[in-house]
Amino acid sequence: MGLFNNYQNGPGIPKYAPKKKGLALFFDLFFRKIWSITGLNLLFFIFCLPLYIGFFLFSFMKNYELLLAILIILSLIFAVTIGPAIAGMTKVMRMFLIEKHTYIMRDFFRGFKENFKKASIVGILDIIVAVSAYASYNVYPYCAILYENNLFYVPMVLALSVAIVVFIMNYYIFLMLTATDLSLKNILKNSFALAFVAIKENIVTTVFIAAFAFIMFMIFINAMPLFLILIAVFPMALVWFIVCFNSYPVIQKYVINPYYDNMGEVNPELSTDAESVDEETLFEDMGGKEKPIAKRKKGKGKRIS
Repeated sequence: MGLFNNYQNGPGIPKYAPKKKGLALFFDLFFRKIWSITGLNLLFFIFCLPLYIGFFLFSFMKNYELLLAILIILSLIFAVTIGPAIAGMTKVMRMFLIEKHTYIMRDFFRGFKENFKKASIVGILDIIVAVSAYASYNVYPYCAILYENNLFYVPMVLALSVAIVVFIMNYYIFLMLTATDLSLKNILKNSFALAFVAIKENIVTTVFIAAFAFIMFMIFINAMPLFLILIAVFPMALVWFIVCFNSYPVIQKYVINPYYDNMGEVNPELSTDAESVDEETLFEDMGGKEKPIAKRKKGKGKRIS
């Protein structure tokens, strides 16, 4: 089976078979898509290479002026492209979840291109928040000790709290980028709300990511060759598969389904025998403003697959 050009053609189960849920659905999707997930990881890894190359050069180069110039260029490339790369991976993951036909490489780069501007902005903002949180963690405790004033811990806690909220918002930002025609402002607003509304799902997702990151860190320390192999073929796409699996139903419940309820229709992503969702509309941009499946003519608007 090819890793990139394999054609995913639906669930491959009887039409009227009982729909799986929870862990049963997760493992069913995971084992049917495992080679595609590996291919996605390889595609995404290409856009992480500037970061890895930068770490490698930082460890070995002695010409610091040249090193600084190269690191700046690599950092800019990474900052601009990492968001669209996540958007491309998210587009394919969403196809997996709603069991739509997809070509891995084609749809990855389609998602990359269609969402380039918005996703680049999100990626740059994420990097700024991450760097700020890291700096606050290293600077403010030192200042507290130096000046013998514990108030310096307050801005550190605030910075770390903001970083955690933004981290959780990313569970929803890229899914809404690829599934709706919402403005970036409304996507950020909705993602901020869902970071608190879907506490249970967010905790489960975050605990998994933390546990998986710990496992990868231990492999990094104790088995570097294995880590270098794994990082290219598996972990990043697996983590994002978990994120999408847990988070996309939340978006359907609070963003997409209410839109169709207001239109008097049933969300076509759901099974035909699904009951109408009687959820209260939570976000301002619904009721005709949100367009999750409106197809466009070639060259106009966002294409929703």
